[in-house]
Amino acid sequence: MNGASAAPLVRLSGLGRHYREGDVRRTVFTGLDLELVRGECVVLFGRSGSGKTTLLNLVSGIDRPDAGRVEIDGICLTALDEEGRTLFRRGHIGFVHQFFNLLPTLTVFENLMLPLELNDRADAAGRQRATELLAEVGLADRHDSFPDRLSGGEQQRVAVARALVHDPLLLLADEPTGNLDVETGARVLALLKQLAAAAGHTLLVATHSREATMIADRVLVFDDGRLCEDGTRTAE
Repeated sequence: MNGASAAPLVRLSGLGRHYREGDVRRTVFTGLDLELVRGECVVLFGRSGSGKTTLLNLVSGIDRPDAGRVEIDGICLTALDEEGRTLFRRGHIGFVHQFFNLLPTLTVFENLMLPLELNDRADAAGRQRATELLAEVGLADRHDSFPDRLSGGEQQRVAVARALVHDPLLLLADEPTGNLDVETGARVLALLKQLAAAAGHTLLVATHSREATMIADRVLVFDDGRLCEDGTRTAE
């Protein structure tokens, strides 16, 4: 697991989440426990609508659980208010989305600089870091391009670089290949795993694609609000 230590970076304890549909209370999951150790790549596999995105939103502090605790690097996110969770997420979590979420009015390089600016790190070292990451994802020549001039695969490579540029503790990816063809998706996944592993980042990927499980150190299957281990890591 690329140098992962025994101490968990992420600990979810007794996590519960539900929502209401009219008069019906729908439980997404209850009593959910999970630990992620530093440096490992965990793929959360499940059908669309199974609660994978809900779990990522809780891990990142975008939402709060109805029960249980979310701890990252010893910090209890569930004990923080919304501003505290936002500041923690901004500084310590990188996110790769299905639909890229690049700002269309900013160039590729400006999109990469945005997380650094939000963290007061947009100095010469930060600019050098962004430049190096663009080269690592094979887009050094698209520095001044706008997102709408890039292919889907290129946009997702920019999104990967942007998620890594501020050196986060935890990297989350929500259906990162969902808007790409199979071949392009495989290349993006390989790049995501390579860069995360090289930097020692912990990576949690939510997907309904069996192909995506090939990059995992550990596969967790999400079904009916439960997590179970799947040691196969194959598309069979």
